[in-house]
Amino acid sequence: MSNADKPLFSQHEHALEQAYGVCPDCGSELAIKNGKAGAFLGCQSYPTCQYTRPVVEHEQVDDKILLGSECPECGHELAVKQGRYGMFIGCSNFPDCHHIEDTNPKEDSGVACPECKNGELFEKTNRYGKTFYSCDRYPKCKYVINYAPVDQPCPVCHWPILVERKMASGLVLMCPQKKCNHKQKR
Repeated sequence: MSNADKPLFSQHEHALEQAYGVCPDCGSELAIKNGKAGAFLGCQSYPTCQYTRPVVEHEQVDDKILLGSECPECGHELAVKQGRYGMFIGCSNFPDCHHIEDTNPKEDSGVACPECKNGELFEKTNRYGKTFYSCDRYPKCKYVINYAPVDQPCPVCHWPILVERKMASGLVLMCPQKKCNHKQKR
C-alpha cells in the first residue's frame, strides 16, 4: 500500500469520532445527539439509560443579593440572577414569589390605542431585540404595530394614527391599515 492509499487518520484517531467519555449511570459510551434545543451528549444505551448533559458546560453564577433592596410584592430582598435569557433582577424568595424587575422600562409613545381607544401605545422589545408598539391594556387589547406611531389621522381612511418608517427616500408617514396604501413624506 503506497502512502497515497493510506488513510490520513486511523479509525480510532479520526477527528470526527472523538470519545466523549462514559455514562456515569450505566458505563456506556456518550455520543453527541441533536434535540429541539440543540446538540447535547447522550448515553448510547438510550432508551434503557436516559443520561444527558450539555456539550458545553456553562459557568453557573450564584445569586447575588442586593443589600437594601426590597421586593414590592413580598418584602424579601432582590437578587441578581442568571436565567435562560441572561442576567436579571428578581425576588430572592423564588419560587414563592415570581417578581422580576423590569430593566428596560416601557416608553410611552403618547399615542392613544386606535383599536380600544382606552389604552396607550407603549414601546416594547421582543426577545430578539426588535422594537414594536403595543397597547398597555394587553391582553384585553392585542393591538400591535412594528413602527413608531404618530398621533395624526390618515387622510384617506381616517384611521386615528399613522406610523413613521425610514425608507430609502427618507422618513415616510404611512397608514398602518393593510387595505389603505396611504404614504406621505415626513
